[in-house]
Parts: sequence; C-alpha cells; structure tokens
Amino acid sequence: MAVYSMTGFARVQVGLNEQVNYTLSLKSVNHRFLDLQLRMPSGLDALEMTLRKMLKERLVRGHVELSLQVDRGGQQKAGYNRELIAAYIAAFAAAREEHGLTGEPDMNAVLRLPGALNSDNRNSDEGTTELAESVQAELPALLEQLKAMRAREGESLVEILRAHLDRLAEATAGVEALRPEIEKLYQERLTQRLQSATGPEFNRQRLLEEVAVLVDRSDVAEELARMQAHIAHFHELLTAGGEVGKKLDFLLQEMNREANTMLSKSGGVGGKGTRITELGLAMKAEIEKAREQVQNVE
Repeated sequence: MAVYSMTGFARVQVGLNEQVNYTLSLKSVNHRFLDLQLRMPSGLDALEMTLRKMLKERLVRGHVELSLQVDRGGQQKAGYNRELIAAYIAAFAAAREEHGLTGEPDMNAVLRLPGALNSDNRNSDEGTTELAESVQAELPALLEQLKAMRAREGESLVEILRAHLDRLAEATAGVEALRPEIEKLYQERLTQRLQSATGPEFNRQRLLEEVAVLVDRSDVAEELARMQAHIAHFHELLTAGGEVGKKLDFLLQEMNREANTMLSKSGGVGGKGTRITELGLAMKAEIEKAREQVQNVE
C-alpha cells in the first residue's frame, strides 16, 4: 500500500450538451483532519450534500476544496421576477406616500435583490438534474486522479523521510560507539569528586557503590535501544503505507524525547561528551525536519 501526501490537484472539463459545459476541480493540502470546502453555483444544495458525502467516504485527511464552475454559453437569457419587483415598487410607493417623501426607486438596488433576476429554463429542474447526475458520475474518476497525484507526492515524501532516518540512525550509531568511553570517563570524574568531597577516610566500597548508581543513571543504553526500535518501526510504517501520518508524527515525538534525555544525561562530561552532545543535536535536527515532512502525510 502506498503512502499518500495530502497535497494534490485534479480537474475535469465536461461538455454536458450544446449549451452547457462545466469544470469540476479538486485541490487538497495538509490538515490535521478532513476539512471540506465546496464552491458551487446556487441552487445545487442537494448535489452539494451528495458530493460532500462521496468525498468523506473516499478521503481521510486534508483540507480539500471542490469547485464546480458551470458555463451555460451565450444561449442564456436574463429575465426578472415581475411579481417580486412589482411588490417592491408598490411598497416603495406606499411608504413614500405615508411618510410624505419624494424620490423614485433605485432600479440598480432593486435588481440586486435575491431572486430579482432569473434566466430562461436552463435552470429548470430537468437541467439541474442532468447536471447533478453528470457531476456525480465524474467525481469518482476525479478522485482517482487526485489520489494518483497524492501517491506520487507520497513517494517523494517517503524518500525524504528515509534520508532523514538514515542520518538519524547514523548519529545514533555514533553515540552507541562513544557510550563505553563516556561511561568510563564519567565514572572516573565522579570518583575523583566524591573522594575530594569525603576525604580518604570515606568507605571505599560505599564510594564505588554510589558511583555505580550514578553512572547507571547517566547511561544512555536504554535511550539508544528505544531510538533504534523507533527508527525500525518508522521504516516498517513507511513500507506498509496507508493512513500512517499520525502514527509517524507520534513516533517522531517519542524519538525527540529520547534525544532530549540523551542530551541531558551526557551534559557536563566534557571531552568525548561534547561529541555526544553534537550528535544529540544532530538527531533533534533530523527529527524536526522529518516532522515537517510528516505533517503532509495522510
């Protein structure tokens, strides 16, 4: 199964009949959830509800904009709603007489009233039904077109994410190689500090036990093991594909937590500890870059 990006675009143009053509387009970008926005001509409320349902059945995440543009050609003739306009003019005259006013109705304002203008029978129920049926029939293929583009974008994202993981794994291996030496250095420094603080009469066995406990607490072996496990799991999710965006984001949060812990444990050692700090910061940089990419994975 493929990994899908949430970025994509698809469009189809259809000649419905000699007078009517329409363009149906889909555009999607990243979003935490599925956010649908439909831009359609007025009078197609039932169709809008149907399209919204179809989109919800086939898409999981992303801000998705569906646009329907209808061109009825030069055959369309403008008309006006005689009853509505006559009623408005009569009300205007009555109000003028009642309040002793002068003036005439502003026809520009009148014609902007909802329903004041209409067109010929191109907007009849029959024409609307034909348009709705055609749009519904075209949407599945348009969704497949969008899905194909999102899959291609997803392939690019996978390559980028694997590159970040490779560099993260390399930094993790670097810390693993330095760990024994850092542990030894940390133990020596703790011994020196404790001896200087307690004097030569302090129980040596107790001193070594205290040092062992402190060294164990500073060891990053568990963090390294978890980091390596997270990296392996991340690769598995990329290979499995599907709706993995949220899982990948959660894994990266866990990786970031391990990197922070390693940095806190290795701080203050000096020497090779400085190199571990550099590697830890490199890990955090790769994790952050990967998180930016994962925000666009479905």
